[in-house]
Amino acid sequence: MSISLESRQSGRSSLWPLWGMLTLVLLAAVAAWWFWPQLLWQSVSWQKALHQQMTGLLQQVAQQPQQAGLALVGFSLIYGILHALGPGHGKVVIATFLATHPTRLKTSLKLTLAAALVQGAVAVGLVTLMLIILQASSRQLHLSSFWLEKGSYLLVVGLGLWLCWRALRQLMRLRRGKMRIQQLRPIDHQHDEHCGCGHQHLPDNEQLMRATGWKTSLLVVLSMGLRPCSGAIMMLLFSRVIGVYGWGVIGALAMALGTALTVSVMALLVQSARALAIRLNRRAAPAPWQRVALHSLALAGGLLLIAGGIILWLSAQPAVSGGLRALR
Repeated sequence: MSISLESRQSGRSSLWPLWGMLTLVLLAAVAAWWFWPQLLWQSVSWQKALHQQMTGLLQQVAQQPQQAGLALVGFSLIYGILHALGPGHGKVVIATFLATHPTRLKTSLKLTLAAALVQGAVAVGLVTLMLIILQASSRQLHLSSFWLEKGSYLLVVGLGLWLCWRALRQLMRLRRGKMRIQQLRPIDHQHDEHCGCGHQHLPDNEQLMRATGWKTSLLVVLSMGLRPCSGAIMMLLFSRVIGVYGWGVIGALAMALGTALTVSVMALLVQSARALAIRLNRRAAPAPWQRVALHSLALAGGLLLIAGGIILWLSAQPAVSGGLRALR
């Protein structure tokens, strides 16, 4: 038996999976920013074609509601799935959060589903309030939607600030802590989750709960879902004009479900990649360096959200009268 003290160099070099994942996140953010105009233009072109198909289906529902209603719901579901494949701040929020914070799979799926349903409910509530209750014009509707969009970007910044504060607080605690030898163990000791060496190889249940507390979950859901979907607003507007508003509401909710399916698959992929990086690092010397790396990753995620929220806030433009923006 001998005392094994991990050096700083070995501690840092053993954390390559975590640092590698952070590098990939940063590269993905840079690539998304670089190709954003092209992606947005292509997304607008696809959505215009889908909007035309949706308008035709709504007209058929107005004439033959029993026969065309089911087709409208199916098309709305597919539209939501395809619409969520395009660029959008909601996917950036959930991908950044899941990539930089330990989260249960069940919790991740709940977050994506809740955000999509909130987005659909916001669109239905906004159109109902502005056009049916207040009898406002479509221009006022779009202006209200624009300010909701700006509000969602502020929530993205707020989420980033909250995550940075939590990460910095944890890093300061680690900095104040002292290096201690936790246990005597053989030099050739092999780490695993049940080795009993006193090292923390994976986030425990308390950390998982703390990473997705109700405050954090609420910020994630609202920052993703507060901005109403343009496709849902268009469907609700046109269905109101031709007198089939109930079918428009059903279609908007079906869109939200389709969006939830796509974003949930993306969230699953992101979380799987993060879990793989953690598993590759199981044999690393955990010491304080592993915790520093995890909290640094969370700090980087918060900084990305702050930067993204500010950029989106500054670049948001109100819709022209009678027009529809390519949201999401």
